Amino acid sequence: MSLFSHERSYRDARVLLTGGCSGLGLELTKLFAADGARVLVGDVHEQAPEGVLPAGVEYRTLDIRSDEQWEEARNWMEANWGGIDVLVNNAGIAAGGRLDVEGMDNWKRIVDINLLGAVRGIRTFVPLMKAQRSGQIINTASLAGLVHAPAMASYNAVKAGIVAISETARWELAPYRISVSAICPSFFRTNLHHSLEGKDVQMEETAVHLITKAPRGAAQVAATAYKKVKQGKFIVLTDPDGQIAYFGKRYSPLVYKALMLQAGRRVGSGKTPVPPIIDKLQSLGAKH
Repeated sequence: MSLFSHERSYRDARVLLTGGCSGLGLELTKLFAADGARVLVGDVHEQAPEGVLPAGVEYRTLDIRSDEQWEEARNWMEANWGGIDVLVNNAGIAAGGRLDVEGMDNWKRIVDINLLGAVRGIRTFVPLMKAQRSGQIINTASLAGLVHAPAMASYNAVKAGIVAISETARWELAPYRISVSAICPSFFRTNLHHSLEGKDVQMEETAVHLITKAPRGAAQVAATAYKKVKQGKFIVLTDPDGQIAYFGKRYSPLVYKALMLQAGRRVGSGKTPVPPIIDKLQSLGAKH
């Protein structure tokens, strides 16, 4: 449900989007630009890869772990565009592994990037939005923030954190006419798997397979997400797999529990835990 009744227009909107040079971020950048928005992409490259960003899109180096670079991005937005209308916290990495295998360095890395990166963005730009009494925050979470499969503890934790922060911000910022959305896609084809560097190599090989062989690409996920964030939707489920898993957890908890226990046993035997869960929840959905 949206707290605001109208579908917003992004023509001339001032947008900052992190992680916009590839994957979902790039596809969202294309959609904002096509709608006439003014878009600043922040990413870790010194310069945007040649020919990647749409014409007219601005670029700045923005490592979302850096308070100083967030401050510089805010200064640029104020100096050049006089403020911000839409903040898209999209940049992130993939991680995962069994609880007793994944290393603490990997935990710290994904928390600093996927969770605290978004926190830094919100802390940086909410004062501007409050002063304007308008704005929108779009956080890229994941189905993993809603449905917590085995062997994905660190990724589940940070994405659940993004959902929790998004809900908190939704209520806290509504009086200032600031809307919040959390995009929660299931697996889709992207380059996210290149960021994997943990100790649980076996489970990471599974993650690579699930990402590279997913039935949907980033453009398809972005198109669905974009339509829903324009409408101000809060939890944005982008695909049938995610809807079935999410609502199966909520409305068929005993079945969900049985499937997760089965998935845990599969992890213990070194097999992928995720596809059997989705397949069976899909069967459940078809019967109801």
